[in-house]
Amino acid sequence: MEFLTNYGLFFAKTLTVVVALLVAIIGAIALISRQKHESKECLIIKNINDKYESMAYTLKQQILGKDELKKLTKEHKARQKKKTTSGENGRVYLINFEGDIKASAVSALREEITAILTVVTDKDEVFLRLQSAGGMVHAYGLASSQLMRIKEKNITLTIAVDKVAASGGYMMACVADRILAAPFSILGSIGVVAQIPNFNRLLKKHDIDLELITAGEYKRTLTLFGENTDKARRKFGEEVADTHELFKQFIADNRPQVDIKNVATGEHWFGTRALDLKLVDELKTSDDWLLEQSRDKALFEVTYQSKKPLMARLFSTMEKLMERSSWLDKSNIQRFM
Repeated sequence: MEFLTNYGLFFAKTLTVVVALLVAIIGAIALISRQKHESKECLIIKNINDKYESMAYTLKQQILGKDELKKLTKEHKARQKKKTTSGENGRVYLINFEGDIKASAVSALREEITAILTVVTDKDEVFLRLQSAGGMVHAYGLASSQLMRIKEKNITLTIAVDKVAASGGYMMACVADRILAAPFSILGSIGVVAQIPNFNRLLKKHDIDLELITAGEYKRTLTLFGENTDKARRKFGEEVADTHELFKQFIADNRPQVDIKNVATGEHWFGTRALDLKLVDELKTSDDWLLEQSRDKALFEVTYQSKKPLMARLFSTMEKLMERSSWLDKSNIQRFM
């Protein structure tokens, strides 16, 4: 009898553990399944007028009397409702671009522009707050092409540079109908740079041979480990120069008022000097411009977010750390703007 009792207790404990494990497994499966069905991307819209209204109301609560505050609040609400619902005076769509070497933000930029183009009217305007010191030629070429989509729809595009829009960053900025810049922001640097170390002599010193087989005379010019020749150097120099010519032509086409020969030297200028060189149209911060527009227009900030898996986020972080220590692509040398 004692045996049966002990066995029953043991069986009950075992069954409890098994049931608990099954519940945990089923719960984990349900959670994973739910995450798979959840959208991994979303478009976030923020009403900038509401932000300013909230800031002003918070301050007025402290400095105005009760009756005066009540009257002003009622007026502001009526005016705000008219702006945000009717769009009588047009709407401003704010997007932000913070560029790295690879112009990674272009993935979000293209989605934000696509979303805006589905609802924008000829009374509306797109406002880009831009910050980038440039990077890979093809990446910033694509970013500029995305902005051209706005221009092709005859929608006014204004770009503000609060800190820096140099090289590939300025390639994007020049697409705008109007460029605003903070007085000490950095603009220009219309040039192209490429650099690569060569370890060929080190390999020879340690009796290491490198076999490089190519098809096509210029499939490889300068390399990391091969023996670079004068012919290869000349060819690579020609490619860099041609990239520079394309860069200059793009700016000349989009900002004909600029003396391209005078500014395409690879130099950069602060906002005040850039205004003299007609690289920008007005000295003004993005905050001043947005606040001015909020008085009679509805302002909406459009942000596209893509949810990445944990491993993808970790890999992205590691990749950014590697970028900071090297200007080289994994497969071949790159030209940077």
